[in-house]
Amino acid sequence: MRADSYCMSCLVQKQEQRIRDFKDEDKKTEFMRQVLELIGSCDPELSAPSIIRRIAPLYEAYWGKPRDMEREKKEFNEFLLEMEPDLEQAIRREEDPLKAALNYARMGNYIDFTTVKNVSREGLLELFDTQKEKPVDQKEYDFFRRDLETGRKLVYLPDNCGEIVLDKMLIRLLKELYPKLDILVLVRGVPVVNDVDMEAAREVGLDGIAEVLENGSAIAGTDLKDISEKARKAVEEADLIISKGQGNFETIHGCGLNIYYLFLCKCGWFMKRFGAGMLDPMFLNERRI
Repeated sequence: MRADSYCMSCLVQKQEQRIRDFKDEDKKTEFMRQVLELIGSCDPELSAPSIIRRIAPLYEAYWGKPRDMEREKKEFNEFLLEMEPDLEQAIRREEDPLKAALNYARMGNYIDFTTVKNVSREGLLELFDTQKEKPVDQKEYDFFRRDLETGRKLVYLPDNCGEIVLDKMLIRLLKELYPKLDILVLVRGVPVVNDVDMEAAREVGLDGIAEVLENGSAIAGTDLKDISEKARKAVEEADLIISKGQGNFETIHGCGLNIYYLFLCKCGWFMKRFGAGMLDPMFLNERRI
Protein backbone atom coordinates (compact mmCIF):
# COMPACT_ATOMS: atom_id res chain seq x y z
CA MET A 1 0.00 0.00 0.00
CA ARG A 2 1.59 3.25 -1.12
CA ALA A 3 2.12 5.99 1.45
CA ASP A 4 -0.33 8.81 0.77
CA SER A 5 -0.20 12.45 1.85
CA TYR A 6 -1.52 11.61 5.32
CA CYS A 7 1.17 8.95 5.81
CA MET A 8 3.90 11.32 4.62
CA SER A 9 2.77 14.00 7.04
CA CYS A 10 2.80 11.45 9.85
CA LEU A 11 6.30 10.26 8.91
CA VAL A 12 7.63 13.81 9.15
CA GLN A 13 5.93 14.42 12.49
CA LYS A 14 7.29 11.18 13.93
CA GLN A 15 10.85 12.12 13.00
CA GLU A 16 10.48 15.57 14.55
CA GLN A 17 9.14 14.01 17.75
CA ARG A 18 12.16 11.72 17.94
CA ILE A 19 14.59 14.67 18.00
CA ARG A 20 12.46 17.26 19.79
CA ASP A 21 14.40 17.11 23.06
CA PHE A 22 17.83 17.33 21.42
CA LYS A 23 19.66 20.65 21.91
CA ASP A 24 21.41 21.41 18.62
CA GLU A 25 18.72 23.29 16.69
CA ASP A 26 20.85 23.76 13.55
CA LYS A 27 21.56 20.03 13.41
CA LYS A 28 17.89 19.23 13.98
CA THR A 29 16.86 21.56 11.15
CA GLU A 30 19.39 20.03 8.76
CA PHE A 31 18.23 16.53 9.69
CA MET A 32 14.59 17.40 9.02
CA ARG A 33 15.54 18.91 5.67
CA GLN A 34 17.24 15.63 4.79
CA VAL A 35 14.17 13.68 5.91
CA LEU A 36 11.94 15.78 3.68
CA GLU A 37 14.30 15.36 0.74
CA LEU A 38 14.48 11.59 1.25
CA ILE A 39 10.70 11.20 1.45
CA GLY A 40 10.27 13.36 -1.64
CA SER A 41 12.76 11.32 -3.65
CA CYS A 42 11.41 7.87 -2.69
CA ASP A 43 9.59 5.63 -5.13
CA PRO A 44 5.97 6.85 -4.93
CA GLU A 45 4.78 3.24 -4.64
CA LEU A 46 6.63 2.63 -1.36
CA SER A 47 4.67 1.96 1.82
CA ALA A 48 5.21 3.97 5.00
CA PRO A 49 7.17 1.17 6.74
CA SER A 50 9.43 0.87 3.70
CA ILE A 51 10.14 4.61 3.80
CA ILE A 52 10.85 4.43 7.55
CA ARG A 53 13.44 1.76 6.84
CA ARG A 54 15.17 4.17 4.44
CA ILE A 55 15.12 6.95 7.03
CA ALA A 56 16.84 4.73 9.64
CA PRO A 57 20.43 5.09 8.29
CA LEU A 58 19.95 8.86 8.06
CA TYR A 59 18.85 9.02 11.69
CA GLU A 60 21.85 6.95 12.78
CA ALA A 61 24.23 9.18 10.82
CA TYR A 62 23.00 12.23 12.72
CA TRP A 63 22.12 10.85 16.15
CA GLY A 64 23.59 7.37 16.49
CA LYS A 65 21.70 4.14 16.94
CA PRO A 66 18.36 4.50 18.73
CA ARG A 67 17.81 2.62 21.98
CA ASP A 68 16.73 -0.95 21.34
CA MET A 69 13.49 -2.33 22.75
CA GLU A 70 14.91 -5.52 24.24
CA ARG A 71 13.76 -4.66 27.76
CA GLU A 72 10.18 -3.98 26.66
CA LYS A 73 10.13 -7.05 24.43
CA LYS A 74 11.27 -9.30 27.23
CA GLU A 75 8.93 -7.70 29.77
CA PHE A 76 5.79 -8.29 27.73
CA ASN A 77 6.84 -11.74 26.57
CA GLU A 78 7.29 -12.76 30.21
CA PHE A 79 4.05 -11.06 31.27
CA LEU A 80 1.98 -12.91 28.67
CA LEU A 81 3.75 -16.19 29.32
CA GLU A 82 2.74 -15.86 32.98
CA MET A 83 -0.86 -15.29 31.88
CA GLU A 84 -0.86 -18.03 29.25
CA PRO A 85 -2.33 -20.88 31.39
CA ASP A 86 -5.24 -18.74 32.60
CA LEU A 87 -5.88 -17.30 29.14
CA GLU A 88 -5.79 -20.78 27.65
CA GLN A 89 -8.44 -21.93 30.10
CA ALA A 90 -10.60 -18.87 29.42
CA ILE A 91 -10.43 -19.46 25.66
CA ARG A 92 -11.27 -23.16 25.89
CA ARG A 93 -14.26 -22.48 28.14
CA GLU A 94 -15.88 -20.39 25.41
CA GLU A 95 -18.61 -21.81 23.19
CA ASP A 96 -16.34 -21.19 20.17
CA PRO A 97 -12.71 -21.33 21.34
CA LEU A 98 -11.32 -20.44 17.91
CA LYS A 99 -13.33 -17.23 17.74
CA ALA A 100 -12.20 -16.39 21.27
CA ALA A 101 -8.55 -17.06 20.39
CA LEU A 102 -8.86 -14.73 17.39
CA ASN A 103 -10.27 -12.03 19.66
CA TYR A 104 -7.46 -12.33 22.18
CA ALA A 105 -4.80 -12.38 19.46
CA ARG A 106 -6.36 -9.25 17.96
CA MET A 107 -6.41 -7.41 21.29
CA GLY A 108 -2.74 -8.26 21.79
CA ASN A 109 -1.93 -5.93 18.91
CA TYR A 110 -2.15 -3.15 21.51
CA ILE A 111 1.49 -3.92 22.52
CA ASP A 112 2.95 -1.55 19.91
CA PHE A 113 5.50 0.98 21.12
CA THR A 114 5.61 2.87 17.80
CA THR A 115 1.93 3.82 17.60
CA VAL A 116 0.45 3.44 21.10
CA LYS A 117 1.35 6.01 23.75
CA ASN A 118 2.16 4.68 27.21
CA VAL A 119 1.74 0.95 26.52
CA SER A 120 1.00 -0.71 29.85
CA ARG A 121 -0.04 -4.01 31.35
CA GLU A 122 -3.15 -2.32 32.72
CA GLY A 123 -4.14 -1.07 29.27
CA LEU A 124 -3.82 -4.58 27.83
CA LEU A 125 -5.88 -6.12 30.63
CA GLU A 126 -8.63 -3.55 30.06
CA LEU A 127 -8.81 -4.63 26.42
CA PHE A 128 -8.98 -8.28 27.46
CA ASP A 129 -11.94 -7.43 29.69
CA THR A 130 -13.81 -5.86 26.76
CA GLN A 131 -12.89 -8.33 24.02
CA LYS A 132 -16.30 -10.05 24.09
CA GLU A 133 -18.02 -6.73 23.40
CA LYS A 134 -16.41 -6.52 19.95
CA PRO A 135 -16.39 -10.04 18.46
CA VAL A 136 -14.96 -10.78 15.03
CA ASP A 137 -17.32 -10.18 12.13
CA GLN A 138 -19.46 -13.31 11.78
CA LYS A 139 -19.67 -13.23 7.99
CA GLU A 140 -15.89 -12.93 7.66
CA TYR A 141 -15.44 -15.60 10.31
CA ASP A 142 -17.58 -18.02 8.28
CA PHE A 143 -15.36 -17.41 5.25
CA PHE A 144 -12.33 -17.99 7.47
CA ARG A 145 -13.61 -21.33 8.75
CA ARG A 146 -14.36 -22.52 5.20
CA ASP A 147 -10.87 -21.57 4.07
CA LEU A 148 -9.40 -23.47 7.01
CA GLU A 149 -11.43 -26.56 6.05
CA THR A 150 -10.18 -26.57 2.46
CA GLY A 151 -6.71 -25.05 2.83
CA ARG A 152 -3.45 -26.95 3.21
CA LYS A 153 -0.91 -24.14 3.69
CA LEU A 154 -1.27 -21.24 6.13
CA VAL A 155 1.32 -18.50 6.62
CA TYR A 156 1.13 -16.47 9.84
CA LEU A 157 2.60 -12.96 9.89
CA PRO A 158 3.02 -11.87 13.54
CA ASP A 159 3.65 -8.32 14.68
CA ASN A 160 4.78 -7.55 18.23
CA CYS A 161 6.43 -9.25 21.15
CA GLY A 162 4.10 -10.14 24.01
CA GLU A 163 1.35 -10.33 21.42
CA ILE A 164 3.21 -13.35 20.01
CA VAL A 165 2.18 -15.44 23.04
CA LEU A 166 -1.46 -14.91 22.05
CA ASP A 167 -0.54 -15.79 18.47
CA LYS A 168 1.06 -18.99 19.74
CA MET A 169 -2.17 -19.92 21.53
CA LEU A 170 -4.18 -19.30 18.36
CA ILE A 171 -1.75 -21.33 16.25
CA ARG A 172 -1.83 -24.22 18.74
CA LEU A 173 -5.63 -24.30 18.52
CA LEU A 174 -5.57 -24.12 14.72
CA LYS A 175 -3.25 -27.13 14.61
CA GLU A 176 -5.58 -29.08 16.90
CA LEU A 177 -8.71 -28.26 14.90
CA TYR A 178 -7.08 -28.60 11.48
CA PRO A 179 -4.28 -31.19 11.78
CA LYS A 180 -3.76 -31.35 8.01
CA LEU A 181 -2.99 -27.62 7.87
CA ASP A 182 0.70 -26.82 7.39
CA ILE A 183 1.45 -23.62 9.34
CA LEU A 184 4.52 -21.44 8.77
CA VAL A 185 5.24 -18.36 10.91
CA LEU A 186 7.21 -15.60 9.19
CA VAL A 187 9.14 -13.33 11.59
CA ARG A 188 11.30 -10.24 10.98
CA GLY A 189 14.77 -10.83 9.59
CA VAL A 190 16.44 -8.53 12.14
CA PRO A 191 15.30 -6.81 15.35
CA VAL A 192 12.88 -4.00 14.42
CA VAL A 193 11.40 -1.89 17.24
CA ASN A 194 9.46 -4.42 19.38
CA ASP A 195 8.47 -6.68 16.47
CA VAL A 196 8.86 -10.45 16.65
CA ASP A 197 12.17 -11.84 15.43
CA MET A 198 13.57 -15.37 15.69
CA GLU A 199 14.95 -14.82 19.18
CA ALA A 200 11.58 -13.67 20.49
CA ALA A 201 9.78 -16.56 18.79
CA ARG A 202 12.08 -19.04 20.48
CA GLU A 203 11.80 -17.25 23.81
CA VAL A 204 8.05 -17.91 23.96
CA GLY A 205 8.31 -21.46 22.58
CA LEU A 206 6.65 -20.75 19.25
CA ASP A 207 9.23 -22.82 17.39
CA GLY A 208 8.05 -25.83 19.39
CA ILE A 209 4.57 -25.83 17.83
CA ALA A 210 5.12 -24.47 14.30
CA GLU A 211 7.83 -23.89 11.73
CA VAL A 212 9.33 -20.41 12.08
CA LEU A 213 11.20 -18.66 9.26
CA GLU A 214 12.97 -15.29 9.17
CA ASN A 215 11.71 -13.12 6.31
CA GLY A 216 15.14 -11.64 5.53
CA SER A 217 13.92 -8.05 5.79
CA ALA A 218 14.53 -5.13 8.17
CA ILE A 219 11.19 -3.48 7.34
CA ALA A 220 8.51 -3.41 10.04
CA GLY A 221 6.10 -5.27 7.80
CA THR A 222 5.98 -7.81 4.99
CA ASP A 223 7.03 -6.18 1.75
CA LEU A 224 6.97 -8.90 -0.91
CA LYS A 225 9.65 -7.03 -2.87
CA ASP A 226 12.00 -6.90 0.10
CA ILE A 227 11.67 -10.27 1.85
CA SER A 228 13.73 -13.30 0.88
CA GLU A 229 12.79 -15.44 -2.11
CA LYS A 230 11.98 -18.36 0.20
CA ALA A 231 9.70 -16.20 2.34
CA ARG A 232 7.99 -14.63 -0.66
CA LYS A 233 7.36 -18.03 -2.25
CA ALA A 234 5.82 -19.30 0.99
CA VAL A 235 3.47 -16.32 1.16
CA GLU A 236 2.45 -16.53 -2.48
CA GLU A 237 1.82 -20.29 -2.32
CA ALA A 238 -0.23 -20.14 0.89
CA ASP A 239 -3.93 -21.00 0.72
CA LEU A 240 -4.58 -18.44 3.41
CA ILE A 241 -2.57 -15.93 5.41
CA ILE A 242 -3.17 -14.40 8.83
CA SER A 243 -1.59 -10.96 9.02
CA LYS A 244 -1.21 -9.14 12.34
CA GLY A 245 -0.85 -5.41 12.84
CA GLN A 246 -0.91 -2.21 10.83
CA GLY A 247 2.65 -2.53 9.51
CA ASN A 248 1.93 -5.83 7.80
CA PHE A 249 -1.29 -4.38 6.38
CA GLU A 250 0.54 -1.32 5.03
CA THR A 251 3.22 -3.37 3.30
CA ILE A 252 1.22 -6.27 1.85
CA HIS A 253 -2.27 -4.86 1.23
CA GLY A 254 -3.07 -4.70 -2.47
CA CYS A 255 -1.38 -7.98 -3.39
CA GLY A 256 -4.71 -9.79 -3.86
CA LEU A 257 -3.76 -12.88 -1.83
CA ASN A 258 -6.18 -14.56 0.57
CA ILE A 259 -5.13 -12.58 3.64
CA TYR A 260 -7.08 -12.25 6.88
CA TYR A 261 -6.00 -9.09 8.69
CA LEU A 262 -6.12 -8.91 12.50
CA PHE A 263 -5.22 -5.57 14.07
CA LEU A 264 -6.30 -2.66 16.22
CA CYS A 265 -6.77 0.76 14.63
CA LYS A 266 -3.99 2.89 16.13
CA CYS A 267 -3.65 5.89 13.82
CA GLY A 268 -5.81 8.43 12.04
CA TRP A 269 -5.44 6.86 8.60
CA PHE A 270 -6.79 3.49 9.72
CA MET A 271 -9.57 5.08 11.74
CA LYS A 272 -10.69 7.12 8.74
CA ARG A 273 -10.30 4.25 6.26
CA PHE A 274 -12.42 1.84 8.29
CA GLY A 275 -14.74 4.27 10.08
CA ALA A 276 -13.34 3.11 13.40
CA GLY A 277 -12.30 4.57 16.72
CA MET A 278 -8.92 4.43 18.41
CA LEU A 279 -8.03 0.83 19.33
CA ASP A 280 -11.10 -0.58 17.60
CA PRO A 281 -10.40 -4.19 16.51
CA MET A 282 -10.48 -5.25 12.86
CA PHE A 283 -10.92 -8.65 11.16
CA LEU A 284 -10.84 -8.15 7.40
CA ASN A 285 -10.03 -10.08 4.25
CA GLU A 286 -7.83 -8.69 1.48
CA ARG A 287 -10.30 -9.73 -1.21
CA ARG A 288 -13.39 -8.27 0.45
CA ILE A 289 -12.20 -4.90 1.76
